[in-house]
Amino acid sequence: DLEEPLSQMPPEEVELYFGLLKKTLSGKLGKNLLDLVFSTQQVADSDEHRLLMSLRDSELQDLEARQAFYQKAVESLHLEGSYLLLLAHDTYDVPTKAKDGAALEDGENVFSYILCAVCPVKEGKPGLGYYAGDNEFHCFAPQTVAAPECGFLFPAFDGRAANLYNALFYSKKADQIHQEFIDAVFHTAPPMSAAEQKEPFQSALREG
Repeated sequence: DLEEPLSQMPPEEVELYFGLLKKTLSGKLGKNLLDLVFSTQQVADSDEHRLLMSLRDSELQDLEARQAFYQKAVESLHLEGSYLLLLAHDTYDVPTKAKDGAALEDGENVFSYILCAVCPVKEGKPGLGYYAGDNEFHCFAPQTVAAPECGFLFPAFDGRAANLYNALFYSKKADQIHQEFIDAVFHTAPPMSAAEQKEPFQSALREG
């Protein structure tokens, strides 16, 4: 659990982290992006929703909540090799719109959310690298962080406001939605992915 504010990082590193996190908002809804819906009972009183709210409301400063989330994630993720689990909190000042549609600058609606990205760590080929402190070259095997395999946004952003009943889940591959991770973190059944919807449709065509 490495905690470091983005404001204290070099600008080039901040851009790389933002790039990885933004990937979890890419793709098409129903294909790479799945709308996860919590039941009313879950929102009112459930461990999974309470944990996500604690992460968001504390702006990830609640160490106990962070550790509980990491445990759920690690135990449910089944990825080959190593991976980096990124968890970030941010806010967005939602501009208020006038009746004519023009944006006003004094909007009071602030969207507070968390973003999670699960990124595989790829092993590079061994090579020689320069170590400035020793003024020498040494053999090393570089490791690079790849694009996210999955991730999520909580809460969802609907109608220019936070929707605490929904989360937006991202999967790099439409036919691999990481159901174990969804079960562990959200305890809610996702809608069928595009690949799952296509299969019964094609079966119906063949039978027809």
